[in-house]
Amino acid sequence: YHGPVPLSRLAFAWVPVVAWAALIFALSSIPDLGTGLGGWDLALRKAAHLAEYAVLGALLARALYHTLTGWLWLSWVAGTAYAASDELHQHFVPGRQASALDLAIDAVGVAVGVLAVRLAHPSRLLRGASTARSGRSTGTARAPDDGAAESAP
Repeated sequence: YHGPVPLSRLAFAWVPVVAWAALIFALSSIPDLGTGLGGWDLALRKAAHLAEYAVLGALLARALYHTLTGWLWLSWVAGTAYAASDELHQHFVPGRQASALDLAIDAVGVAVGVLAVRLAHPSRLLRGASTARSGRSTGTARAPDDGAAESAP
């Protein structure tokens, strides 16, 4: 148990997640997002799916890293669940359709964002050389459980 988290820290962690999810929802509400670029249109839209969900995955991982064990998997599951709800939402928007391919691309995007956050942390922090994650200063190192098995060198 880490004690209560200050409201300002919660806002710093979660406001960007909520804002980005709202942007995704707003973009999904637009009836037609065609670029008029012919064959490039499909590639650009799929790349946009990957990028927008990579950002969501990174923001979720950033928000969950300091608060939960298993943050790596939970970030991916939450992002992918949001992607599924977004595809369901698009099913009801005139001119749009739900797509299993888009959901798969979104899930890969979430994974890219989560893994980017995972790789961005210094390896010594992830191996437990610092207790900054838990906010405790006990004199002993504690390795965070990010949901991925690691072996000591």
